[in-house]
Parts: sequence; C-alpha cells; structure tokens
Amino acid sequence: MARIFISPSKYVQGPGELTKLGTYTKAYGTTALVIITSGGLKRSGDVIAKSFEDAGVELHYDNFNGECSQVEIDRLIEVLKSCGADIVVGVGGGKIFDTAKAVAAAKDLPVVIVPTIAATDAPCSALSVIYTEEGQFKEYQFFKQNPNLVLMDTEVIAKSPVRLTVSGMGDALATFFEARACQRSDAGTCAGGKVTSAAMALATLCYETLMDEGIKAKLALEAGACTEAVEKIIEANTLLSGLGFESAGLAGAHAIHNGLTAMSETHAMYHGEKVAFGTLTQLVLENAEELYDVLDFCVEVGLPITFKQLGVTDVTYERVLEVATLACAENDTLHNMPFEVTPEKVANALLAADAYGRAALEA
Repeated sequence: MARIFISPSKYVQGPGELTKLGTYTKAYGTTALVIITSGGLKRSGDVIAKSFEDAGVELHYDNFNGECSQVEIDRLIEVLKSCGADIVVGVGGGKIFDTAKAVAAAKDLPVVIVPTIAATDAPCSALSVIYTEEGQFKEYQFFKQNPNLVLMDTEVIAKSPVRLTVSGMGDALATFFEARACQRSDAGTCAGGKVTSAAMALATLCYETLMDEGIKAKLALEAGACTEAVEKIIEANTLLSGLGFESAGLAGAHAIHNGLTAMSETHAMYHGEKVAFGTLTQLVLENAEELYDVLDFCVEVGLPITFKQLGVTDVTYERVLEVATLACAENDTLHNMPFEVTPEKVANALLAADAYGRAALEA
C-alpha cells in the first residue's frame, strides 16, 4: 500500500479574517449555503453578511439542529437543492463542520470551514463522524477531498469559552500517540494509505507544541489575551492535529471515545475531553512511559482524567465492558494498535486509567 498525505487546499489563520470570508468564498462559488447555529448567527451574522455583500456572493442561512446525524444531513441536502447554492460554508463547531462536509460531498460541491472555536481537529479532514439522533457514534463517512478552505479567525476564537480550546488540546493530545501506534503496526490511515514521514513530523510537533504552549495559552485565554502561545495552540489543535490524525492514523484514543458514547452521561462532555481520557486509556494499554507526563498535563490544563470528571458515577465492570465492546467494534480504529485488543483488555485499561486519574488528582 502506498504512503499517502492529504490536506485542505488552503488554511488561513489570523485575527480579523472572518471579515474576509466573502472574498475567500468567491473563489469557489457565487451562491453560498451557510450552516450555522442561531447563537452563532447572533454573534457573527452581521460580519458574515457584510463580507458576502462586499464580495458580491449570494447568501442563504440555515440553522444547524445540533447533531451530525444522517437525518440532519439529508434535511440540509434538500435545503441546498431548494436555494440553489453552489458552495457550502460551515460556521461554528465540529459537528457543524462534519455536517457541512457531508452535505457538500453529497452534491460534489466545494466546502469552506470556518471554526469559531478551536475545540477539535475536524476542520481540515476529508471525513465526518456520524452519530445517531440520540448522540451515539454510528460511523465515519469518508470523502474524495478535504475542505477547499479552512478559515480561523483567532480574534473570534480567543473570545470563545476557554474550556473549548482546552477540549481541542484534548483532541490534539491523541494525535502523536495514535500516529505512533499506526506506524508501529503498519496500519492504514484515514488518507487511504500508510503513514508518511511528513505526517509523523506534524504529529510530533503537535504533541511538542501542546507540552510547551498549552498552559501558557490557557492562562492567556483566561486573561482575555490572544498571545503567540494562543496562536500556536490554535494551530496545533486544528492544523497540526488535523493533518496528523488523518495522514498518520487513528488508533486507541478515538475508538475509546466512540465507546464512551455508550454512557449517556458523557454526552454532555466535549469530544476532546473524552478523547483525552481515551488517550490515557491507550497509554495504559501500551504501558507507555509518557503516561504520567500526559496525566500531569491534563491536570494542569483541566482535562478530565476520571469517570467522575466525565459525569459518570455509576462505574461497574459491566458498564465499562459495554464501552470497551463498542470501542472494539470491527470497523473502528482500536485494531490499529500494534497488538491484539479485546473488550476485556480495554475494560481493564479503562478502569486502570480512572484509578491513575484519581491518584493524580489526590497528589
């Protein structure tokens, strides 16, 4: 199998870039369907509308219903048909991006992704994570190309709740460890090939950036400041993690995240918060030397490291085994680990990760 590296056609990051959205979008189409929440429209609608008006691009809005499900995707495909848009723009968070990508791919149209938060590595990828209407993981959908443009206005992102950027650090935290596992097992990646050296270098830089800049960025954001550390973490959460996970591969952490959706209590937690706990569990499975460094980092920036912090107080072996069984689903990425995994082995790693997390919080 060939080594393959994929990426969005263009990535733009900087303060005030949202005011140029219409100009950037004009390169791909003349009529845009913008998928956004009602809250997002209140916060950014005026800026978006002016940018499209100035660029001479026709604009249609539709409110996102909150879940990246096939039902919502199909509904928006019908909206797309009725308004005659020739480009899809997703503005907001991860589930909006994944929905916008799926809608655009269904009609073979260009897609522009505009994060207003830095909470996941979803913006850059050529895939969407599809959930049931109830919020349980269903499947991955893969597309023939990555987004045409990813636009990050760091001034907007710096004003978002700090917890969201920290969640993005949790998602990015998995990138290097999953990439390393795929490299060791010679597994295929989301890009449809084997791991490239370029992808591994990006995944490594992602981890190093988190360790070097994570706490500085959190403190700056809490002070309402957009510093160089914040810029570096936004890039790590979005670009480095996005390119790293897609072209270097997924393994244990994200599969365990998917398994955690079997616990309804975790649905209130952000994607990256659950991925962080999945990363700890993967490191337990590997008996990795970085386990305590990652535990310390999670404590320092405020990522959850116990079931209780994920909202789960009823922790029985039977419930944990249900999570592990879902994580070990035949079509999920836990099988990219460089050794055999079983639901029982994963359940024990989950319980151990929780114990290590409780000990770290008490230290």
